[in-house]
Amino acid sequence: MEQNDTTDNSSPFEILASFPFRLSQSQCVVYNNEILVCGGYQNNNCYSYHTQKNQYKFICPYPKDITLDGHSVVKRVDNENPNNITLLSFGGLYKHTLIMKYTSVWNEKGDESENAKTKPLNRWVPLTNSQNNLICIGTNGGDYEGVRAVIGGNANHLLFITYSPKNIDVFNLATCRYVNRCHLPIDDSFNINFHCFVSRTQNGLAMTKANENKKHIEMLLFCKNIGLSIKYDEDKAAFQFEKLLVCTTIRPLNYYAYVCIDNIILLFGGCNDNLWVPSKDVYKYAIDQKQWKKFEYTLPVPLFGCAGILNTDDTSVHILGGRDDKGNRISTHIKTNVNEWTKEETEKEKQWLREEEQKIEIEEIKTELENVKQDFDIKRLK
Repeated sequence: MEQNDTTDNSSPFEILASFPFRLSQSQCVVYNNEILVCGGYQNNNCYSYHTQKNQYKFICPYPKDITLDGHSVVKRVDNENPNNITLLSFGGLYKHTLIMKYTSVWNEKGDESENAKTKPLNRWVPLTNSQNNLICIGTNGGDYEGVRAVIGGNANHLLFITYSPKNIDVFNLATCRYVNRCHLPIDDSFNINFHCFVSRTQNGLAMTKANENKKHIEMLLFCKNIGLSIKYDEDKAAFQFEKLLVCTTIRPLNYYAYVCIDNIILLFGGCNDNLWVPSKDVYKYAIDQKQWKKFEYTLPVPLFGCAGILNTDDTSVHILGGRDDKGNRISTHIKTNVNEWTKEETEKEKQWLREEEQKIEIEEIKTELENVKQDFDIKRLK
């Protein structure tokens, strides 16, 4: 499954070996020099892509009774041994909760450790607690299609789950119990799914120097016109929310690929799910500056439902699969250098920023006038 690299010198994207199947709504995690592609919409196959070999290897299928549609997969890293990872797959329209102990399929010798001899490797098995009882992540009647989740906490043991219509749950992976459930501060007329949800972490390990700081988890969520900064205090089991401004041109979109690198979030493509019109635009959100940027460069074609993942050293972004402007699932795999998206603004990008600032200013004036009108109407009624 090899393909020669193809690079357009005018584009920041490089075309890699195509995925073995047409794929959308896939979930990916990174592991050393591998990108693990864990199924997708009505596709139960899991593969490992080797970033140095530009090749794929089959890992395993999901169980036959599992139908994937908007699921989530996260990676839990052992703090004491980062080479030991466990994948957790859950949610979707047809809920499931499975785990996989992964060892590299590219290792010819295999895993000969004692742990490998006692626990099944590279296959999905049900999640159980210490009493060997089956555990299901998800409430009865909950809408988990397009669910998004991240892992954090002092021991990498807390699973933060965001799902429709405006829910955020905290699930303790060590005890297999919920420790918090909360509603996001968004209007009842909106709901979140297939959204951007990231934590300010690096490859599953908190970037803070002091271990104590890992108990304060910072996350960000974007979905259409919804933007939130979410902070969680592990000791107090309490959330703190801050609404963030979303630039006007990305507000109609969700279903984008996204990655978080240090202080920035990159978002690729997306779709207006009312009109099903895909985008090929690329955006950057600077977290500390709270500033948006729309790039002059775009994706090679409009895409939505694609997966975005950083390589292990955070130098490249890989974008896999998705749907094109005709709604067809594709097998395309492209990558781009992170440095391409940290350069100074072009004249066209500066012009977009000026126009965006004008639009936001007009919105703020309209809001102020509406508030003044409401206050005046209230006073007249008294």
